[in-house]
Amino acid sequence: MKQDFCFLSVLSLQSQFSFLVNRFPDREALLKSAHTILPANQTISMKRIGCMLGFLLLLVQATWANENEYGKGSVRGTITTKEGSGAAGVIAKINTVHKTAITDENGVFVFMNLLPGEYSIEISLLGYENQVKKITVIADKETTLSAQLEASAQQLEEVLVKSGIRFGNRQTEMVARMPLKNLENPQVYSVVGAALMKEQVIVHFDDALKNAPGVNKLWTSTGRASDGGGYYSLRGFSVQARVVNGVAGATNGSPDPANIERIEVIKGPSGTLFGSSLVSFGGLINVVTKKAQAGTRGEISYTGGSYGLTRLTADINTPLDKEGKLLLRTNAAYHYENSWQDAGFRKSFFIAPSLTYNVNDKLSFDLNVGVMSSEQTNAEMLFLTRTTALKVFRPQDMGIDYSRSYTSNDLTIKNPLVNIDAAIRYKLGKGWVSQTLLSRSNRQSVGYYSYLSILPGDTSLARLITNQNAYNTLTDIQQNFIGDFNIGKLRNRVVIGIDFLSNLGNNANMPYITFDTVNYKRNDARYANLNRAAVDQKLAGGVTTKNQTLVNTYSAYISDMLDITPLFHVMASLRLDRFDNRGTYNQRTNTTTGNFAQTAFSPKLGATYELIPQHMSVFVNYMNGFSNVAPLTQPDGNVSIFKPQQANQWEGGIKTEVLGGKITGTLTYYNILVNNVTRPHPVLVGFSVQDGNIRSKGFEADIVANLFEGCNLVAGYSYNDAINEQTDKNILNLRPVTAGPKHLANLWLSYRTGKGKWNGLGAGFGGNYASENVITNTQVTGAFTLPSYTVMNATLFYEQPAFRIGLKLDNLANQQFWSGWTTVEPQMPRRFSLNVSFKW
Repeated sequence: MKQDFCFLSVLSLQSQFSFLVNRFPDREALLKSAHTILPANQTISMKRIGCMLGFLLLLVQATWANENEYGKGSVRGTITTKEGSGAAGVIAKINTVHKTAITDENGVFVFMNLLPGEYSIEISLLGYENQVKKITVIADKETTLSAQLEASAQQLEEVLVKSGIRFGNRQTEMVARMPLKNLENPQVYSVVGAALMKEQVIVHFDDALKNAPGVNKLWTSTGRASDGGGYYSLRGFSVQARVVNGVAGATNGSPDPANIERIEVIKGPSGTLFGSSLVSFGGLINVVTKKAQAGTRGEISYTGGSYGLTRLTADINTPLDKEGKLLLRTNAAYHYENSWQDAGFRKSFFIAPSLTYNVNDKLSFDLNVGVMSSEQTNAEMLFLTRTTALKVFRPQDMGIDYSRSYTSNDLTIKNPLVNIDAAIRYKLGKGWVSQTLLSRSNRQSVGYYSYLSILPGDTSLARLITNQNAYNTLTDIQQNFIGDFNIGKLRNRVVIGIDFLSNLGNNANMPYITFDTVNYKRNDARYANLNRAAVDQKLAGGVTTKNQTLVNTYSAYISDMLDITPLFHVMASLRLDRFDNRGTYNQRTNTTTGNFAQTAFSPKLGATYELIPQHMSVFVNYMNGFSNVAPLTQPDGNVSIFKPQQANQWEGGIKTEVLGGKITGTLTYYNILVNNVTRPHPVLVGFSVQDGNIRSKGFEADIVANLFEGCNLVAGYSYNDAINEQTDKNILNLRPVTAGPKHLANLWLSYRTGKGKWNGLGAGFGGNYASENVITNTQVTGAFTLPSYTVMNATLFYEQPAFRIGLKLDNLANQQFWSGWTTVEPQMPRRFSLNVSFKW
């Protein structure tokens, strides 16, 4: 991996170096300096790469500082509602210099690199009178501007629904860990916002993710210990939703949508800024929760539907003091539904208070709490054989009854969860902010976890069950210093951070037992024998496993976005990660095994160029991710010390934001190569060697558009080509089963009237397509393939300032389809639901 990275880095650096040499006054001195760092025909080390990157950045600074004039200034504006909260999605323009900006979620916009002088900034929002603010830009100074809309927060939301900007707003500080516009950021990400989830009557986290291009569900949440959350495929790799508000926030269940402001699907290996413990080589899923706002407002909502769906939610926001500095917002949800099969249910209660304290214009505190109590039966998952040849290769040929669950309603698992995260933000001085992030996540798995194993060679399945009692505690502490400053005339936006992550696990689980076997092709009387009393009797003789695990990770990172010109942005980032696995302590034997430590470096490079300023940019990136690999004792007694696996992505594409953010889109091609994969030694039986690799490449496209007033489009397509290039001979040159379908597409088209007596009436239509998915794929078993499917949904709604009524029909054609990952999981047939909401 290191040599490949070095080779590609050298090509990139040499091309940039040649460009700069021709512009530098003393070419001979420059070349002499460069050759001490970049000698010809010599293997390049990571240390030398770092030297070259530093040299390149200094050279760029010197060159452009030489050629660009000094003395430009900037403008930072803040737009608020009449209650004082930030107004997102407001357009600010300076027509004389053709500059446009859109306010972020805090109501802030920025104009950089303005010549000194007088300017008029036009502030506009659909349906309201434009405001014009005159400002004076001073050389090498930042001019501040404040403006207030006459709109209330509720009116602003109404306007944004009509304009479609809320569906396409991608402003975020979490993807790059500092404020960057989408067009400036060389990384690709998708956003699923609360407005879209409300329009689609979303009641499950899995359904919300269907709006993110390239994401496919592999497993429904199992609730089991350690990794009971849902699994999804992303760019050829499996990933879970384990990040909340940019820090650790794992769950053994499924996140409740009630307090989700948006879901950020951040694409590609992101180890440089997010480490390795919470993300995958395909990317990560970051859940951003709703925060307290100025003003008093609220909403109570009821959703009922097929299969016993009963859901009640509340969202109440209120200031706690007269000055409006201390704000509280509380979201809560009660959820119950039965399975569409003959047994199975899930129920939960969730409450999430969020407190904001704006002490003054420099210091603010945020505290977010999420408490969930949930209980469910396991979804039906048919585990396929992994060691013998398959007899059937498609689910529709199995002959299994689609409506049978093979479980019992008194065999449930509970997943209590407490997530707490806090943020302290302090403005240190001109251009610098201190950000302290803290999170604590306690999750449990208590009860019966069961799964179904298809027995090879016949038409029977085994029902296996364990009684689990386990809890995990995640602690994450981050300290970031975020700067925005100029060196000469070159703007730098920097984040410097340290991160401590601790994962403590305690397990007291019973062993798995095979309860019985049943024939799934005929009516088997044993089918109804499964119940808690019978399971407890069989488990009674088992020996409980009691152990404890502790893993600590210590990290430091730095990322710099350099504006070489107002349109050309270059990013360079690096992470140092120390992984410390304290091992597994076994209470019965009083021994600890498996402890090891490992150090990893993770670099990241990227560049964007705005072809059409603030409307279209091209971008390229090199991104890195890593995964720690434990030492292994070989059959001869020697211990092999392995390196971390490294995933290296090269990506390029186009981003667009036009018509004031009403149309946003991305086209991108990526190529990910994972090195240092361990595999069986090709000659020595029983030995392992670390020379394997996996490749995943593909294309993605997505668009969010307001086609005309009231008409919105959300669409995406992804193609992924993944292959085990050099791995275990049993899977060599085969598609990994984590990769999901090769082709995925999502579509949502909606229209809402904005005038006349039918104002507020709307309808939406869309769905998802997935191509065939190979879920078991080895030389021994053969390939088991899930068929392609197209599932369409529709909604009809009527919305007014004080209330909203929505009707939803999922799976219009009542199609039978499956998901899976070495498992076959039937999916929900047609379902009708009704939502009624009251707002104030």
